[in-house]
Amino acid sequence: MPIRLKKLIGSILLVALVIIYALIASAIAVTRLAEYGATAHFVFFLFSGLLWVLPAMAIIKWLIIEPPQKG
Repeated sequence: MPIRLKKLIGSILLVALVIIYALIASAIAVTRLAEYGATAHFVFFLFSGLLWVLPAMAIIKWLIIEPPQKG
């Protein structure tokens, strides 16, 4: 796969990940945390704000892996 195509796909995947993850986390917060206090909101958004990094790291790792050289 050409490196430019790989970077384009990776960029699109990262943007899609952030948008979809933010929508899901917000929907969970609105439906599940409405009756809880500020501490629960803080803890939820702290962990959900850090959790998206794991799939993002996998995408970035895929982006930087060089294809095996033939020859």
